[in-house]
Amino acid sequence: MLNDPDVWQDQEKARSIGQEISRIREEKNLIDSLMSKIENLQAYAELIDQDPSLESEAKIEAKDIEKILTNLELKVLFSESYDSCSAILSIHPGAGGTESQDWAQMLLRMYSRWAEKVGFVVEIADLLPGEVAGIKSATVFIKGINSYGFLKGETGVHRLVRISPFDANKRRHTSFASIEILPEVTDEVKVEIREEDLKIDTFRASGAGGQHVNRTESAVRLTHLPSGIVVSCQNERSQHQNKALALRILKAKLFEIEMQKRQKEMEKLAGKKTEIGWGRQIRSYVFQPYSLIKDLRTGYETGNVQPVMDGDIDEFLKTYLIFQKTGKKVKDIEPQEVEE
Repeated sequence: MLNDPDVWQDQEKARSIGQEISRIREEKNLIDSLMSKIENLQAYAELIDQDPSLESEAKIEAKDIEKILTNLELKVLFSESYDSCSAILSIHPGAGGTESQDWAQMLLRMYSRWAEKVGFVVEIADLLPGEVAGIKSATVFIKGINSYGFLKGETGVHRLVRISPFDANKRRHTSFASIEILPEVTDEVKVEIREEDLKIDTFRASGAGGQHVNRTESAVRLTHLPSGIVVSCQNERSQHQNKALALRILKAKLFEIEMQKRQKEMEKLAGKKTEIGWGRQIRSYVFQPYSLIKDLRTGYETGNVQPVMDGDIDEFLKTYLIFQKTGKKVKDIEPQEVEE
């Protein structure tokens, strides 16, 4: 197929083939790395009695093997057509001013740290800082094969309970922030956006970005008139680049709406009454009076708060994927399926 010159004449088909090749190559590299590390571990096991100093090396290899197996296991759990896409992450604080805005920034940091750890690239499309601390909103691309598949279960409301660093009386506060995860759909997915359906506004970027960004009306706000969806981008240097990014995000949002319509219709035909959980609380993060992060859908929880906030969210992602595919919550899963 790749030797057929007609394939490369079709840009969309060529891009799709390129993405599939990248996915297969990545999985092959993972398997090759796994086999190599297993061979190393076997060699350490044979020599460790003669040289006990090899024990530390063996533990490192075992930990690496565990990480690769977890990665491969998660990919087996992917079940939707667009799981292989990159993800678009949007964060919006709830009511509460500075408290919720600070919480929204903490979540942005958590997801950014996770993405960096697994080798994905984070690109900021729009970031609106809060007046005192935190962010009023953020939209970022998390680019990498399967990033949407990993993160799709994070959509919903995330609740924080802590002693407020902004309260002189050191009272406990509850803050909320909503997360939206969309697939960055490829050009082969047909989503019609007519120019006459768009209202385009330009304005000066409000955040950091240098002299040029803040002195020119490079930021773009798109309003899709039929749906009322509003998308802003201000992180790029030129108006053209920001408009292109905003169109990609708008396309993803319109595609998601269409997918929700289809899902509701299928559930109606099947007689299934399932709550579509956009916007409802999915996870609780308690810092005081005790430490506990709990996913309210799967039942998975941990008292080890700091690593999670530093991006160690793999177990939350994994247990959700198991829950989505099998309907099993943590209490129904065998211990080895979720143990760290």
